[in-house]
This record gives sequence, structure tokens and C-alpha cells, in this order.
Amino acid sequence: MVLGMPLATFTFLHVLISLVGIASGLIVLERFFRNRTLGVSNVVFLITTILTSVTGFLFPFKTFGSPAHIVGTISLLILAIALFALYAGNLVGPWRWIYVSAAMVALYLNVFVAVAQSFAKIGRLHALAPTGSEPPFVITQVIVLVLFIVLGIVALMRFRPPTA
Repeated sequence: MVLGMPLATFTFLHVLISLVGIASGLIVLERFFRNRTLGVSNVVFLITTILTSVTGFLFPFKTFGSPAHIVGTISLLILAIALFALYAGNLVGPWRWIYVSAAMVALYLNVFVAVAQSFAKIGRLHALAPTGSEPPFVITQVIVLVLFIVLGIVALMRFRPPTA
């Protein structure tokens, strides 16, 4: 039981929150590309991405320090920077590129975990990389990383919110 829910229900809720975070993050990425105001999709992205990391810590683990804890901790630190850049820095000056970079890293980390979980839980993918260190897994993660680097650079070049 986690938060009064059976583990399967909690896992489903965690995955659902994560998928909403990824989907809303992709909408935010599109907003960066088109230089549009971030709107409610940005709030949904930030809240669900924070909730994804927080709920990840609630799974029963024997010890702290697993890869999931490390990724979750990094994600929460990156999201704290993003929140500061957005709400304290108002995306003005260097806070614009700091926010875009932090948002992209947070989205990447969610996708990274989604890919890792896909290889761990989906039979055909698991058969290709049972330990998560085989070439199909590594190649997929490298492609995702390169894609996010390119998308992040484009987002940084295109997103220029108006300043007051």
C-alpha cells in the first residue's frame, strides 16, 4: 500500500501523471518553437513533472540511492531552478535560457525514464535488452539524448518572450 492505495493503483497513477507530464512538456516545447506564451500547458507540465518525481520516491525501496532516486533528485533540483527562472526571474535576461534549458532537461529526464521503463516492462523491448545495458537500449537512449539536445538548441534560439 502506498498513500492508502494498492501498489498497482499507485503505479498506474504515477505512470499516468508521468505521461501527462511528457505530453504537456511536448506542448511547452512546441510553444518554445513558435515563440508563444507558455500558458496553462506550462503549469500542467511543471506540476505533473514535479509530481512524477515526488511520487517516484514513495515506491517501496529497501535503500535510498537507486538510479530512480538519483534521477528523481536531479529532476527536482532542475525543476527548482526552472521555477525560480520562471517566477522570480520572469524569463528576463539570462532567466529565459535558464528556464528553457531546465524545462528541456526535466522533460528529457521524464522521457529517459519512460524509455528505461519501456525496456524493462514491455516484453519485446525487454527481450532486446534484458539488463538495460545492451546495444538496443543504449542506442535508443543516445538517440533520445541527441534529439533533446537538438530540440533544446532550437528552443533556445526561437523562444523570446516579450519583456515588460
